[in-house]
Amino acid sequence: MVSKRQKCDGSDWDLISYVISSRYRIAVLGRLDEGPLTPTRIADRSDFRLAHISRAIQQLRRRHLVELLVSEEQRKGRVYGITDRGTLTWSTIQSENLC
Repeated sequence: MVSKRQKCDGSDWDLISYVISSRYRIAVLGRLDEGPLTPTRIADRSDFRLAHISRAIQQLRRRHLVELLVSEEQRKGRVYGITDRGTLTWSTIQSENLC
């Protein structure tokens, strides 16, 4: 039997390391794993400032862990969700007790 640890290649562990190196990225991914949210809702539920949450969302988007669920043109009430890649990454973080 192959463990999840052995299944992950180096790039997956690099991604996991990237997420867990920031409490803001951990908060965003964890909240979005529960369902789609706006940055304001994530900030309210995690007790972090909106600026930190917004920055973390953009960082996670660049790595395809989080996606915008509304059009790019919408400026207010932007809803974000977790991608399949984000769900797999978050699942590994939780199963390995890394956060």
